[in-house]
Amino acid sequence: MPLLDRDGVRIHYEVRGQGPVVLLSHGYSATAQMWRGQHDALARDHTLVTWDMRGHGGSDSPDDPAAYSAEATVDDMAAILDAVGAQRAVIGGLSLGGYMSLLFHATHPQRTRALLILDTGPGFRKDEAREGWNAQARRTAERFEQEGMARVAALKASHTGGTHRSAQGLALAARGMLAQRDARVMESLPGIRVPALIVVGADDTPFLQSADVMAAKIAGAQKVVIPGAGHVANVDQPEAFNAAVRSFLLGLPPV
Repeated sequence: MPLLDRDGVRIHYEVRGQGPVVLLSHGYSATAQMWRGQHDALARDHTLVTWDMRGHGGSDSPDDPAAYSAEATVDDMAAILDAVGAQRAVIGGLSLGGYMSLLFHATHPQRTRALLILDTGPGFRKDEAREGWNAQARRTAERFEQEGMARVAALKASHTGGTHRSAQGLALAARGMLAQRDARVMESLPGIRVPALIVVGADDTPFLQSADVMAAKIAGAQKVVIPGAGHVANVDQPEAFNAAVRSFLLGLPPV
């Protein structure tokens, strides 16, 4: 189990396969274990790298709230690419992981070979809408703070692998990483010049419009709707999900 030391915060990541690197980031309150159904399919032709964000799974949960931020998450992603020797990679993720992937591209476009944006929203242009999202993030944090590990135990094992160690870490991640401060990601969409695949579950009603918005704003983006899937399309319908992602990856220009 590789651990990357980030100024005293240990970040857990896993590497499988050989070939061009694909870095996948999980959703909030999930872990790298949510990608188990993708291991064989994606590592067949690629180096598949998955990891646990701060406060999640096998990664550390520092006590300092300032250690949890979107910027720290993007820096962790870049450090993982350094650790596996990848100057460029396909950057992708689901939900919060997809949002962080878009932010990674905005910060490190030269390191982004392509984007996989999965059941994700690009944030909000209007302050009022963003504050509604942030209020929900604060309520999520409060539940973890009040209910502790009982709340953690109630999370779906298919998403977490049962590896979360800290309710406080998840609370701080909600306050510092799930909450959003600006419209930077939304405003970055028209400037994306790398191939992008947008995947959304047909039953993921809150994110269908977001998928349409991103498909319209990202030049040349491909969009795939997975029938019979909700917000975690890769878990709900792994075969259809894997087929869509493999088709996209194998169609990319050679490294």
